[in-house]
Amino acid sequence: LVAPGKMQQQIIERIDREIERHRQHGDGYLAFKMNALVDKACIRALYRASQAGVKVDLQVRGICCLRPGVPGVSEHVTVTSIVGRFLEHTRIYYFHNGGEEEILLGSADLMPRNLYRRVENLFPVEDPHLRQVLRDVVLGVHLRDNVQARRLLPDGSYRRVHPAADEPALDSQLWMIEHRGTWHGEG
Repeated sequence: LVAPGKMQQQIIERIDREIERHRQHGDGYLAFKMNALVDKACIRALYRASQAGVKVDLQVRGICCLRPGVPGVSEHVTVTSIVGRFLEHTRIYYFHNGGEEEILLGSADLMPRNLYRRVENLFPVEDPHLRQVLRDVVLGVHLRDNVQARRLLPDGSYRRVHPAADEPALDSQLWMIEHRGTWHGEG
């Protein structure tokens, strides 16, 4: 997917595909990790996904114009932000697609300047092992962070995430440092 061009349209088409898949089979899921979510058309598409029942996990380090947890609009959307030792510039777009998972990596945030005024690129990860690592380790660990993460609330404020009583603390950035060189290995 290349911007400027049809990147926005192609992202929205994939969100709509997930909505249709969810309507037919009930297994829709999206997880995006990015720096900013500002583009109105993409936000509307994510709201449509939530309204259709698709579970949406967003990790947006900086500005996020989507409001999660609004009844009837975005109750199936969670948004977390991690600001810590690393700048978290990773952009990952995960589409469950009924088990025919699609993961896109690249430089683009979902904001007008990235979609229309800069040259940006998102590319598919075709290797099944790398898709599994990105899904389970990179996205999985970051979405489970309960030390550095802050959750965006429906009113636009953020609240720090804390581990539940029976849950171990997980600092995703520290985890990545401690497991460097091992988490991406075979098996």
